[in-house]
Amino acid sequence: MRILAAALSVALLLPSVPAQAETDPAESVAEADPAAFVDPLIGSARDGNTWPGAVRPFGMISWSPTSTRGDQTSTGAANGYQYDVTRVRGFSLTHVNGAGCNPGAAGDIPIMPYAGTVDSSPTADTTDAKYASNFSHANEQAKPGRYTVALDNGVKTDLAVTTRAGVGEFSFPKDQAANLLFRTSNSLNGSEDAEITIDAAGRKVTGSVLTGAFCGRRANGGINNRKTYYRLHFTASFDQPIVANGTWKDAALTPGSTHTTGGEGYATGADRAGKGSGGYVTFQPGAKVRMRIGISYVSLAGAEQNLATEVRPEATVDRIAADGYRHWRNELKAVRITGGTDAQRTTFYTALYHSYLQPNIFNDVDGRYLGSDRQIHRLAPGQRAQYGTFSGWDQYRAHIQLLALLKPDIAGDFAQSMYQFAQQNNGIWDRWLHNNGPTHVMTGDPAAPTLATFAAMGVKNFDAANAYESLLHQATVQNADAENDGGCPGQCTGQRPALNTYLAKHYAPQDACHCWGGAAETLENSLADFSLGQWAQRLGKTEDAVTLKDRGTWWKNTFDPAIGYQRAKKADGTWLPGFTPSTGDGFAQGSSATYTWMVPQDVSGLAAAMNGTAVQRLDAFFHDENGNWAVRGGSALRYDPTNEPGLHAPWLYNGLGQPWKTQATTREIVDTVYGVGPSGLPGNDDLGTLSAWYVFAAIGLFPQTPGRAELLVGSPLFPKVELKRSNGVRLTVEAPETSDTNQYVQSLTLNGKPRTESWLPESFLTHGGHITTTLAATPSTWGTLPVDR
Repeated sequence: MRILAAALSVALLLPSVPAQAETDPAESVAEADPAAFVDPLIGSARDGNTWPGAVRPFGMISWSPTSTRGDQTSTGAANGYQYDVTRVRGFSLTHVNGAGCNPGAAGDIPIMPYAGTVDSSPTADTTDAKYASNFSHANEQAKPGRYTVALDNGVKTDLAVTTRAGVGEFSFPKDQAANLLFRTSNSLNGSEDAEITIDAAGRKVTGSVLTGAFCGRRANGGINNRKTYYRLHFTASFDQPIVANGTWKDAALTPGSTHTTGGEGYATGADRAGKGSGGYVTFQPGAKVRMRIGISYVSLAGAEQNLATEVRPEATVDRIAADGYRHWRNELKAVRITGGTDAQRTTFYTALYHSYLQPNIFNDVDGRYLGSDRQIHRLAPGQRAQYGTFSGWDQYRAHIQLLALLKPDIAGDFAQSMYQFAQQNNGIWDRWLHNNGPTHVMTGDPAAPTLATFAAMGVKNFDAANAYESLLHQATVQNADAENDGGCPGQCTGQRPALNTYLAKHYAPQDACHCWGGAAETLENSLADFSLGQWAQRLGKTEDAVTLKDRGTWWKNTFDPAIGYQRAKKADGTWLPGFTPSTGDGFAQGSSATYTWMVPQDVSGLAAAMNGTAVQRLDAFFHDENGNWAVRGGSALRYDPTNEPGLHAPWLYNGLGQPWKTQATTREIVDTVYGVGPSGLPGNDDLGTLSAWYVFAAIGLFPQTPGRAELLVGSPLFPKVELKRSNGVRLTVEAPETSDTNQYVQSLTLNGKPRTESWLPESFLTHGGHITTTLAATPSTWGTLPVDR
């Protein structure tokens, strides 16, 4: 007690320091090392479908655990890992972030460390009782570029990667044989064919898998559409001698064998269990095995070259992990935040991290890549990388805008990649590319708003003129290819199915060919055409611009004025009967209540169609009947933060003259729907789309509409955010008074000049600028006048 009193007396004699002058150590760390705030486990529960393994920004290889619920047909999650499934059957080399299907995509070549005697086929062990292992999250660590776990079977696994290769260190218990099982046929979706070769004297294992039935869709990945197939090649070498080896095929184990082939099919039920092939290598008990591994979608030679180029023979996990961590730190430093809590910084930088997982570099170090025609191609002149995987319907609503904002150079290479894949696919820009393969998943024409947005946001390094002409052709000329003629013979294979019908009727009939719903397709195409028209205007194609602008209003043709909602319409012009606002008939992964707001290109037109009730109806969309917030999802009548059609809806208030409601709504979502921990994402991350939405909302800006570069102003979460685009343009957003209560913009200056509009001009994004907002605890009239919208 006397010591405490003496200390207090001394403290009273010291000069006082204003609270705002104190330095938050965590804030200083965030500024110097934002990667320290990344938690790859965020979103690995509650259907977020993220995964925690080792990866570089936009990397080809992503080395992460594949979980099992106890049988070989159930992985526990769409991307191989689910937080509450603490049993591992291997560490796979490829992943897709947040895909919303099960089985998902990729998860190729699971490699399982096993301590004990291999005396039966791992494929025959259909309950995964022997060759899988439990683990505890207390023994697991995930950070950018590295993943480590101590399994209950006694093996510690430590993984780190470069862009196309990696190093794994496996420490085995001293009293049991040390084995690595290569489950070559066990991709998440199965395989048509796999092969493995073991060179014991050379301490080497090579092999490949032919796979690609995206999301378990036999129709998309099966015999009738081999374009979605890809073969992943790998080469692995070890620093310890191989003392035994063998292979298996289906239920038969062959000790001493050095080569085998065999797939397991693409079904997800009992007909897949017990099938497949692979091989194992055995080391001395207690071995600490360092494995170097490289992959390629081109060839085994490509995998060898990727490995030799990116991982030197003496490389260790520590060295590769340290380099990977620096890579992530440098990329994440493109956005520097000041202030906020530890939890807010963790949520923000992890969301930015997840936004950088896709698209994936798809070419080898020599510039070769597998085209959508399944032929080998080389990078175009000036192109730095070929990127694969595009979840178009999801990504074009937030993710591609964030990519263009922060990484316009990568966005340009991605645009060029998409164009080249389309050229190799008979001119068809597919809605959902898995790696190089068109899967035909979802609806609309998302490539059009994606590239139009890139062009608006200053992305230059792609063949814009020819890409535009190709997308215009897709939007105006019925594809005559037998597989993509719009006839919909059992599945939606055409990019714009029944285009001639759509052009004749100005809407997609529900009882004709469409993808998932005529009303949704009409809305998607209207927005795509609007964005193409904006691009045409930039290119000086006035006639195209006029035509496409008109087509951007065709959303009105599926808006039923009698009820004030979007509604599916039949080819004879009559409405589909039995309508309620919660219906999904005519829509894709959403209800009419959600899709009715999907008109960001014509907010004033939508308001007019609602006869002056738009604000009140939008209020009811975000609140329950008692006036409480309803932004967590669960009701088909209200906002769903887990899926994409309504992601822009919280920002519509800006266009309706009540921007303070945008500010309150987005802040409520940021504060309550997103967070730290495995359940920190509200739903499927969809290749970083939900994460990108959070990044924009936390900054306090959001893209106004696809095909344009204006940014809507919301409620900045942090006192200061500094963004450095990869083209050197700098943007700064300041909100010194921001707090849990100070959410409402009172005034704003742009480059020192007062601005009353609730949006920022294209020049802010393309040339750089500095905005300062004054925030307070009550709404203001800022941004409310018609001229300000």
